[in-house]
Amino acid sequence: MNYSKYLSKVAARRKPSGISDMRKYLVNPSPSLVWLGSGMPNPTQFPFREVTVGLNDGEVLHLSQDMLSSGLQYGPTPGYAPLVTQLKAMVERHHSPPRWSESNLLVTVGAQDGVSKAFEMLLDPGDYVVISDPCYSDALCMLASLAPQYLAIENDDEGMVPANLRAALKLAANSEEKRMPKALYLVPNASNPTGTTMGEVRRREIYAIAQEYDLIILEDDPYYFLTYEEEQNIPPSFLSLDIDGRVLRFDSFSKIVSAGLRVAFVTGPAPLLAVMELHLQSSVICGPMFSQVLVSELLREWGEEGFSRHTAKLRIFYKNQRDAMLLAASTHLTGLCEWTVPKGGIFLWLKVVGVKDTGPMIIERGITKNVILIPGKEFVVDSSKPNQFMRAAFSCVTPEQMMKGMENLASLIREEIALQNNQA
Repeated sequence: MNYSKYLSKVAARRKPSGISDMRKYLVNPSPSLVWLGSGMPNPTQFPFREVTVGLNDGEVLHLSQDMLSSGLQYGPTPGYAPLVTQLKAMVERHHSPPRWSESNLLVTVGAQDGVSKAFEMLLDPGDYVVISDPCYSDALCMLASLAPQYLAIENDDEGMVPANLRAALKLAANSEEKRMPKALYLVPNASNPTGTTMGEVRRREIYAIAQEYDLIILEDDPYYFLTYEEEQNIPPSFLSLDIDGRVLRFDSFSKIVSAGLRVAFVTGPAPLLAVMELHLQSSVICGPMFSQVLVSELLREWGEEGFSRHTAKLRIFYKNQRDAMLLAASTHLTGLCEWTVPKGGIFLWLKVVGVKDTGPMIIERGITKNVILIPGKEFVVDSSKPNQFMRAAFSCVTPEQMMKGMENLASLIREEIALQNNQA
């Protein structure tokens, strides 16, 4: 594929740092080499000697002084080398990308950092981008600064609807301006905010449409390991279907290890990742190396079996949380709201049957009932329009809190319906 045609004007102007390029001389250097080019602080003056981290299973990670010399110093822009090796093995194990030999992997400062840099790489102001409707709210925030135009594709209980996608692209192709989108953004597993998961047939349909209209797919998949199916039953990723080299896949440790460590990674065609690396190089230089060393040591300690045990435990925990939320919703919201049972993740997407717009109800009056959710208008392109939806998160609340929250929400909805009727 000719990737240069996808690049934004800003991305096409990016140049490598000459100083960063000279660091290649530090790979297996001669013992006699005197390196006078470093602008790094002297690690002997760092105030840390060693770090010991206790794990929930009773094991202990010991970060030696050598590890700290890597973790506390500037590092390679693509990521801490041992971690990059581990992540590549993980991608190959879980996704078996058809074009793996032509792909690469880049560690990012959380998945959102990777997604935002991909948007910036692909989009100029006025370019079209395909998104789902509703869409992850922070993706909309990232896109807003780039001033694109949107092809927002309606969702059903499996996510983006292929027939609607094809119709929108056909309409764009036949329009007078014929300005076609270059990128399609989606969250295939346990989508935020809807909780929907695409089946394999749906994914293959969307990939075929992307082939037909020559789109780059941005597969944002932070909930891959939080789907409630056994791992072998998770539908194949878009990366695993990618016979052309048109998928950028974003994975994250935020939901499965720690959100605060800010360690994630993007996998995809090497030419596109090279452009994203230039952006990282000129912005953050490298991701948080200490976090990367810590995650690398955790993966080494666990091994494949330990990692699988950990993610299996997560699936059970969040499925139980989901079930508790569904019980609370069915107890208090039956007849007031409609919802689709999420197959993974941490969200329940509610449609309030008798309320025209959940925004004022939640923002202005929700606090009086001691319950706060996120109104649906935060997940659509035009937030000025009335919206009947709202998102409830069940990750960090107890079943008792869920039950009380849904009881309070039911009271709030009934009062809102009465208020609407009085104003009619």
